[in-house]
Amino acid sequence: MFEKTLPIGSVVSLYGGEKRLMVLGYVKYLQGDNTKLYDYCGCTYPEGYVDAEATALFDHEDIEHIYAVGFQNEVQMEFRERLEQILEGREREGQNGPDDLEGGN
Repeated sequence: MFEKTLPIGSVVSLYGGEKRLMVLGYVKYLQGDNTKLYDYCGCTYPEGYVDAEATALFDHEDIEHIYAVGFQNEVQMEFRERLEQILEGREREGQNGPDDLEGGN
C-alpha cells in the first residue's frame, strides 16, 4: 500500500539505523548538494524537530519497518496522488527537483 509515499507523521526505522524517524516532508536535497533528491526528510522520534541540522534525509527503499502511519484524509490522499505523479514524471524525464510541489493546498 505504501510503496512510494508515506503520510506526514509516519514513524519508521531505517536499515542500519538506531533511532526511529518521523516523516516531516518530501522531496528534499541535502543542503549544498542539489545532485541527489531524497524522498523524505524526518526527525528523530519521539524527540521531534530540534533544528534543520538534526533532520535526516532518506529514500523509501531505506525504510526497514513502518511503526505508525500518519494522518490520512481526502486532502492528504489528493496531495499524495499529485506528488506521485510529479515524481513519476520526473523519473521518466530524468529531472530532479521539488519545483512542481509549490503552490498546492
